[in-house]
Amino acid sequence: MLLAELKTSEFVDLVASDAPAPGGGSVAALEGSIGAALTAMVANLTQGRKKYAQFAEYAAQAEAEGQALKERLLAVMDRDTQAFNAVSAAFSLPKNTDEEKAARSAAIQEGLKGCTKTPMEMMELCAEGIDLASSLLEHGFNDSSASDLGVAFLSLSAGLRGAWLNVLINIGSLKDRDFAREYRRRGEDLLQRALPRADAGLARVTALIEGN
Repeated sequence: MLLAELKTSEFVDLVASDAPAPGGGSVAALEGSIGAALTAMVANLTQGRKKYAQFAEYAAQAEAEGQALKERLLAVMDRDTQAFNAVSAAFSLPKNTDEEKAARSAAIQEGLKGCTKTPMEMMELCAEGIDLASSLLEHGFNDSSASDLGVAFLSLSAGLRGAWLNVLINIGSLKDRDFAREYRRRGEDLLQRALPRADAGLARVTALIEGN
């Protein structure tokens, strides 16, 4: 069962159930995907309108990039749940002998690395989405869709922050401290670069809506 193929009501009901996955990681990816979709929408609405003809060429490029990001985030949403299921399976392995205990521990650690890699990929994709949404502000867009672009910034920011929490909770259980430090560094770098851009973009959109 692919999460991306579920009806909206089915997905949220599954999240609300006692099933441990999909959880926050997959929801973070969905948030990012919605933000990318809204960015593509704004770019789409900027094309084919005489008033915004000077922005049409870049808007077409931005639309294509937004659509691609949307699909990539939907894909990682499913892979995040698969990574969690792999860890759950590792915890169920037998631990009756020293050999079994060692194999179980190794499988858990490998699974935790997988559960760290998928939210890091989400972070990277959400940061790309924030850059793309910001570029529409810089190049020009259909300002009647300003609120949609604002929600794109909010969704991408939520996806980025949510994915970061999932990175943090997994690296805390890793024995490979070099791996953990590297992923913490990468995540912190993305937050420091992308979140100010998202906040600035939202502020500019809000000012535009308010006529300032």
